[in-house]
Amino acid sequence: MGEAAGRRPLNILFVCVGNSCRSQMAEALANHLGEGWVRAWSAGSHPLGEITPETYEVMAEKGILLEGQWSKGLRDVPVAEMDIVVGMGCEVVCPVPAGFQGRVIEWNIPDPYSRDLAFFRSVRDLIERQVTALLSDLDVSAAPGSAGPERGSW
Repeated sequence: MGEAAGRRPLNILFVCVGNSCRSQMAEALANHLGEGWVRAWSAGSHPLGEITPETYEVMAEKGILLEGQWSKGLRDVPVAEMDIVVGMGCEVVCPVPAGFQGRVIEWNIPDPYSRDLAFFRSVRDLIERQVTALLSDLDVSAAPGSAGPERGSW
């Protein structure tokens, strides 16, 4: 996965309910693993207003800090500018604007909120696998000699 010269980063939005656990982990992992060729965001359909201490802890265990991240709602992110919107679980609703040209993906990630650290770790690891697979898929379609993924071409 490398940075594509002369191309803007792909914008990926991860959406969950509270924007305090799952989508925060996905945002941090995608920005970390995307090595500058993706710009990840996160939001909640009903933001809690804070990131849980467990989320900070399990991400720090991977050497990933959540500096600059905060719990926010869909109105706080430019949804219309996203190339990909990922719903983190079946209870998540992310209305995309009329005429949205990006790709919408649904994952079924369990919500670790109010669970123990072992559960948070298992969710973090599942999200890491999903993000890695997504980025690999995107990187293959952006391989040298390829025009790369364009908005609405998935």
